[in-house]
Amino acid sequence: MNPLMRTNNNLPSLIENFFGRDMNDFFNTTTPAMHNVPAVNVVEHQDGFRIEVAAPGLKKEDFKLSLNHNNLTISAYQETKNEEQDKSNEKYTRREFSYSSFQRTFTLPTSVDADNIQASYSEGVLKIEIPKREEAKVKPPRQIEIGG
Repeated sequence: MNPLMRTNNNLPSLIENFFGRDMNDFFNTTTPAMHNVPAVNVVEHQDGFRIEVAAPGLKKEDFKLSLNHNNLTISAYQETKNEEQDKSNEKYTRREFSYSSFQRTFTLPTSVDADNIQASYSEGVLKIEIPKREEAKVKPPRQIEIGG
């Protein structure tokens, strides 16, 4: 088990306890056979999860995020056109097209607030914030009074 997925050594995260599965099972991904699938980090924090996708060179318009039931799909499509003038005896223009795409699907735990997922793209990293529902957040310890 990834130690980052636990709140501490003695107390498993609420999601682990509630569902009895390893966190990696929840963020189970399916990746079609594609070249240059970007690296992904999944981080759990107190209020939710963050998925970070390293995708330099893309624009935010290249991405598409969709949520179908509890499956979050991240995809991107980019078309690059390069025109070069060949200076040989035969004067012609050569055009080269380059297409790149990827798709990643993440199965989200039922403890997330799917209606409030937010995404941003800056400096080559797509960040997706997935908040936990209020009842799924780990609460700090509290003292319980003993009546008498």
